[in-house]
Amino acid sequence: MNATPVVADDLIVIGKIYSVHGVRGEVKVYSFTDPTENLLQYKIWTLKREGNVKQVELVSGRGSDKFLVAKLKGLDDREEARLLAGYEICVPRNMLPDLTDGEYYWYQLVGLKVIDHLGQLLGKIDHLLETGSNDVMVVKPCAGSLDDRERLLPYTAQCVLAVDLVAGEMKVDWDADF
Repeated sequence: MNATPVVADDLIVIGKIYSVHGVRGEVKVYSFTDPTENLLQYKIWTLKREGNVKQVELVSGRGSDKFLVAKLKGLDDREEARLLAGYEICVPRNMLPDLTDGEYYWYQLVGLKVIDHLGQLLGKIDHLLETGSNDVMVVKPCAGSLDDRERLLPYTAQCVLAVDLVAGEMKVDWDADF
Protein backbone atom coordinates (compact mmCIF):
# COMPACT_ATOMS: atom_id res chain seq x y z
CA MET A 1 0.00 0.00 0.00
CA ASN A 2 1.31 3.39 -0.99
CA ALA A 3 0.51 6.97 -0.14
CA THR A 4 -0.46 8.73 -3.34
CA PRO A 5 -0.91 12.35 -4.38
CA VAL A 6 -4.32 11.91 -5.99
CA VAL A 7 -6.50 14.88 -6.83
CA ALA A 8 -9.53 14.29 -4.60
CA ASP A 9 -11.93 16.11 -6.95
CA ASP A 10 -11.12 13.62 -9.69
CA LEU A 11 -12.00 10.57 -7.57
CA ILE A 12 -15.34 8.80 -7.71
CA VAL A 13 -16.43 6.54 -4.84
CA ILE A 14 -17.36 3.09 -6.15
CA GLY A 15 -17.43 1.10 -2.92
CA LYS A 16 -16.48 0.90 0.74
CA ILE A 17 -14.48 -1.52 2.86
CA TYR A 18 -16.51 -2.37 5.93
CA SER A 19 -14.94 -5.40 7.61
CA VAL A 20 -12.45 -8.26 7.41
CA HIS A 21 -13.06 -11.69 5.95
CA GLY A 22 -11.22 -14.73 7.29
CA VAL A 23 -7.72 -14.72 8.77
CA ARG A 24 -5.57 -14.02 5.70
CA GLY A 25 -6.14 -10.29 5.37
CA GLU A 26 -9.09 -10.26 2.98
CA VAL A 27 -11.63 -7.46 3.32
CA LYS A 28 -15.41 -7.31 2.90
CA VAL A 29 -16.55 -4.64 0.48
CA TYR A 30 -19.86 -2.94 -0.33
CA SER A 31 -19.91 -2.23 -4.05
CA PHE A 32 -21.73 0.79 -5.47
CA THR A 33 -21.32 -0.46 -9.05
CA ASP A 34 -23.98 -2.17 -11.11
CA PRO A 35 -23.56 -5.08 -11.26
CA THR A 36 -21.69 -5.22 -7.96
CA GLU A 37 -18.87 -7.37 -9.37
CA ASN A 38 -17.86 -4.53 -11.73
CA LEU A 39 -15.88 -3.06 -8.83
CA LEU A 40 -13.44 -5.96 -9.23
CA GLN A 41 -12.53 -4.78 -12.75
CA TYR A 42 -10.57 -1.88 -11.24
CA LYS A 43 -7.15 -3.23 -10.22
CA ILE A 44 -5.84 -0.04 -8.57
CA TRP A 45 -7.97 1.49 -5.84
CA THR A 46 -7.49 4.78 -4.07
CA LEU A 47 -8.71 4.47 -0.49
CA LYS A 48 -10.01 7.58 1.34
CA ARG A 49 -11.08 8.10 4.94
CA GLU A 50 -11.01 11.29 7.02
CA GLY A 51 -8.28 12.96 4.96
CA ASN A 52 -6.17 9.81 4.70
CA VAL A 53 -5.52 8.69 1.14
CA LYS A 54 -3.63 5.59 0.06
CA GLN A 55 -3.39 3.52 -3.08
CA VAL A 56 -3.74 -0.27 -3.11
CA GLU A 57 -3.63 -2.98 -5.72
CA LEU A 58 -6.41 -5.56 -6.00
CA VAL A 59 -4.97 -9.07 -6.32
CA SER A 60 -8.24 -10.97 -6.47
CA GLY A 61 -11.88 -10.75 -5.52
CA ARG A 62 -15.10 -12.68 -5.53
CA GLY A 63 -18.77 -12.11 -4.97
CA SER A 64 -20.81 -13.33 -2.05
CA ASP A 65 -24.54 -13.11 -1.39
CA LYS A 66 -24.48 -9.54 -0.09
CA PHE A 67 -20.91 -8.28 -0.44
CA LEU A 68 -17.61 -8.73 -2.22
CA VAL A 69 -14.46 -10.24 -0.75
CA ALA A 70 -11.19 -8.65 -1.88
CA LYS A 71 -7.55 -9.60 -1.49
CA LEU A 72 -5.18 -6.61 -1.62
CA LYS A 73 -1.48 -6.83 -2.47
CA GLY A 74 0.74 -6.94 0.61
CA LEU A 75 -2.18 -7.35 3.01
CA ASP A 76 -1.90 -10.76 4.67
CA ASP A 77 -2.87 -10.05 8.28
CA ARG A 78 -6.41 -9.91 9.67
CA GLU A 79 -5.62 -7.14 12.16
CA GLU A 80 -3.94 -4.99 9.50
CA ALA A 81 -6.96 -5.56 7.23
CA ARG A 82 -9.27 -4.47 10.06
CA LEU A 83 -7.60 -1.01 9.96
CA LEU A 84 -9.02 -0.51 6.45
CA ALA A 85 -12.65 -0.71 7.61
CA GLY A 86 -14.44 2.52 6.77
CA TYR A 87 -12.24 3.45 3.82
CA GLU A 88 -14.07 4.48 0.64
CA ILE A 89 -12.86 2.83 -2.56
CA CYS A 90 -12.29 5.40 -5.29
CA VAL A 91 -11.13 5.43 -8.88
CA PRO A 92 -10.28 8.38 -11.13
CA ARG A 93 -13.28 9.72 -13.03
CA ASN A 94 -11.60 9.00 -16.38
CA MET A 95 -11.52 5.26 -15.53
CA LEU A 96 -15.32 5.01 -15.59
CA PRO A 97 -16.80 3.62 -18.80
CA ASP A 98 -18.55 6.01 -21.16
CA LEU A 99 -22.33 5.97 -20.93
CA THR A 100 -24.83 6.13 -23.73
CA ASP A 101 -26.85 9.28 -24.32
CA GLY A 102 -29.43 9.77 -21.58
CA GLU A 103 -27.52 7.73 -18.98
CA TYR A 104 -25.85 9.34 -15.98
CA TYR A 105 -23.64 8.37 -13.11
CA TRP A 106 -25.04 9.22 -9.69
CA TYR A 107 -22.21 11.67 -9.01
CA GLN A 108 -23.38 13.67 -12.05
CA LEU A 109 -26.90 14.02 -10.62
CA VAL A 110 -25.93 15.04 -7.10
CA GLY A 111 -26.27 18.80 -6.73
CA LEU A 112 -28.67 19.32 -9.62
CA LYS A 113 -31.59 21.67 -9.01
CA VAL A 114 -34.90 19.83 -9.29
CA ILE A 115 -37.65 21.79 -11.02
CA ASP A 116 -41.21 20.51 -11.36
CA HIS A 117 -43.38 20.72 -14.48
CA LEU A 118 -44.78 24.08 -13.25
CA GLY A 119 -41.31 25.60 -13.01
CA GLN A 120 -41.13 25.46 -9.20
CA LEU A 121 -37.77 24.71 -7.59
CA LEU A 122 -38.23 21.70 -5.30
CA GLY A 123 -34.62 21.64 -4.08
CA LYS A 124 -31.32 19.99 -4.97
CA ILE A 125 -30.43 16.32 -5.25
CA ASP A 126 -28.49 15.51 -2.09
CA HIS A 127 -27.89 11.81 -2.82
CA LEU A 128 -29.52 8.76 -4.36
CA LEU A 129 -30.69 5.50 -2.84
CA GLU A 130 -30.89 2.12 -4.47
CA THR A 131 -34.14 0.28 -3.80
CA GLY A 132 -35.44 -2.99 -5.12
CA SER A 133 -37.58 -1.49 -7.84
CA ASN A 134 -35.88 1.79 -8.83
CA ASP A 135 -33.36 4.33 -7.62
CA VAL A 136 -34.65 7.17 -5.46
CA MET A 137 -33.40 10.76 -5.43
CA VAL A 138 -33.25 12.52 -2.07
CA VAL A 139 -34.12 16.14 -2.83
CA LYS A 140 -33.35 18.60 -0.05
CA PRO A 141 -34.48 22.22 0.14
CA CYS A 142 -32.06 24.92 -0.98
CA ALA A 143 -32.03 28.70 -1.41
CA GLY A 144 -35.06 29.67 -3.50
CA SER A 145 -36.85 26.33 -3.18
CA LEU A 146 -40.63 26.15 -2.91
CA ASP A 147 -40.58 25.10 0.75
CA ASP A 148 -38.39 23.46 3.40
CA ARG A 149 -39.49 19.88 2.71
CA GLU A 150 -37.22 16.99 1.87
CA ARG A 151 -38.65 14.87 -0.94
CA LEU A 152 -37.98 11.36 -2.19
CA LEU A 153 -38.49 11.16 -5.95
CA PRO A 154 -38.20 8.01 -8.04
CA TYR A 155 -35.50 8.07 -10.68
CA THR A 156 -37.77 6.75 -13.42
CA ALA A 157 -38.61 7.79 -16.97
CA GLN A 158 -42.10 8.78 -15.79
CA CYS A 159 -40.73 11.21 -13.20
CA VAL A 160 -37.55 12.55 -14.82
CA LEU A 161 -38.44 14.63 -17.86
CA ALA A 162 -35.03 16.10 -18.70
CA VAL A 163 -31.50 16.37 -17.31
CA ASP A 164 -29.33 19.35 -18.22
CA LEU A 165 -25.88 18.89 -16.68
CA VAL A 166 -24.59 22.15 -18.15
CA ALA A 167 -27.41 24.18 -16.57
CA GLY A 168 -27.28 22.04 -13.41
CA GLU A 169 -30.98 21.24 -13.58
CA MET A 170 -33.37 18.33 -13.73
CA LYS A 171 -36.97 18.78 -14.84
CA VAL A 172 -39.43 16.40 -13.20
CA ASP A 173 -43.11 15.53 -13.41
CA TRP A 174 -43.86 15.59 -9.70
CA ASP A 175 -46.62 17.12 -7.60
CA ALA A 176 -45.04 19.48 -5.06
CA ASP A 177 -47.59 18.33 -2.46
CA PHE A 178 -46.09 14.82 -2.39
